[in-house]
Amino acid sequence: MLLVEKPREGVAVVTFNRPEAMNALSKALRAALNKAFRELDADPAVKVIILTGAGERAFTAGLDLKELGTDPLGMGAANATSPDENPALAVLDCKKPIIGAINGVAITGGFEVALACDVLLCSTNARFADTHARVGITPGWGLSQKLSRAIGPYRAKELSLTGNFLSAQQAYDWGLVNRVVEPAELMPAALKMAEEMASIETDMLLTYKAMIDDGYKVSLGEGLKLEHDRSVVHNAKVTPEMVEARRAGVQARGRTQ
Repeated sequence: MLLVEKPREGVAVVTFNRPEAMNALSKALRAALNKAFRELDADPAVKVIILTGAGERAFTAGLDLKELGTDPLGMGAANATSPDENPALAVLDCKKPIIGAINGVAITGGFEVALACDVLLCSTNARFADTHARVGITPGWGLSQKLSRAIGPYRAKELSLTGNFLSAQQAYDWGLVNRVVEPAELMPAALKMAEEMASIETDMLLTYKAMIDDGYKVSLGEGLKLEHDRSVVHNAKVTPEMVEARRAGVQARGRTQ
């Protein structure tokens, strides 16, 4: 139900593999996702992770409603604070950059998992929907807070209070996703970006990702202080020789891009 592959040096691909069930997040799949991310986070050979879904219909349709309908305790998953039960938290707990390759619909809980990624690349088949209100469940994996911060409160309220779908192109126009490509180009584009990130040293990737994420949670003034404090500690370890050794690579990259 979950595939983990390492197709390129420094890159891992995690795939929801329940296409017959719209890659719905069953209890077993949620646990498997947390286990996979913990292992990849601890794996020094992996620098960047791509998260995607099998098939072209769905990234993930969110919680497995069929399973919930037969489990009297299943609704607890909607407010779970354990990454074993809360897949958005399993993604957020990972210190390494995560590229969401959204191949199809990302609905409700699936939308929340997508929002937990660091970068979103979309197939033209991708669509997003928040159906919490229509199902009668309030979100517990971060959607009510993260979506408004990504696209603004007015657009977030339109999506959440109608339950309407947002197309890949409109998601791009609204600033929700980084780019939209044809279905056949989704994984090549994700792998290319992952390789570019993986060419950075692991410590730098983790440090910079954490600086952005932690600063985004606080006010601008607090964020600037956070940046200063961490930068002082980090940059004190950087020598002129280290900068010089990397300068040629930066210049060469500038000439080819």
